[in-house]
Amino acid sequence: MMPEPEANAAKNLLAEVRGRLDRLQGKRDELVTRQNALDVRLNEINTYLAIADSVTDALEQLSNDVFQQELTVIESTLTKALQEVLDQPVVFKATASFKRDAASVEFSIERDGNPEDIMRGQGGSVANVVSVGLRMFAITTLDDRRHRKFLVLDEQDCWLHPDLVPRLVKIVHEAGTALGFQVLMISHHDVSNFLRHADRVYRLTPDRGDGVGLELVQNDADLMVSDE
Repeated sequence: MMPEPEANAAKNLLAEVRGRLDRLQGKRDELVTRQNALDVRLNEINTYLAIADSVTDALEQLSNDVFQQELTVIESTLTKALQEVLDQPVVFKATASFKRDAASVEFSIERDGNPEDIMRGQGGSVANVVSVGLRMFAITTLDDRRHRKFLVLDEQDCWLHPDLVPRLVKIVHEAGTALGFQVLMISHHDVSNFLRHADRVYRLTPDRGDGVGLELVQNDADLMVSDE
């Protein structure tokens, strides 16, 4: 028989070896679990990579389709606005092209299928109406949490014949009301052109004393009084 001190030492060593073996076994089980989780994740990534190109192409096509739909709405809306204001068979065109993951849009007008210079159409009146329409569309894209929907149109009717100004004011008023934003129009045209469709009309006149005179005009009677 082994002496008692040596036997105790052997038992202690065996217990220590078994404890280390148990810890190693636990570590092994942990590593196996992590390996299995990594294998699952790797399979998910490989599955995604296998369809990544198709998904990217589909998303790009969807984006292009949505963009084209928006352009179609812009074309229809601005064509209607041009025809209502100018009373001419003018058609607005927005042609998109996609290069290097970026979109560009070219605007043009047509009359009876024939292209015209958008900047010279109707002596510049087309540019007036189109500019107003595009500004309104731009405002609708703003984040309400960061921007107040307020549009300033500074002499955007400068090339319009005076008889056509009320038509533009009517469209602007209707659009602003429908889209929920305010519009301030500044014009050199006669104040009477704005009375019918604007919510408020102010006339600014030179004043030799204080610089500028400001008066609220509510009807034609106010114009007659101020003219006197």
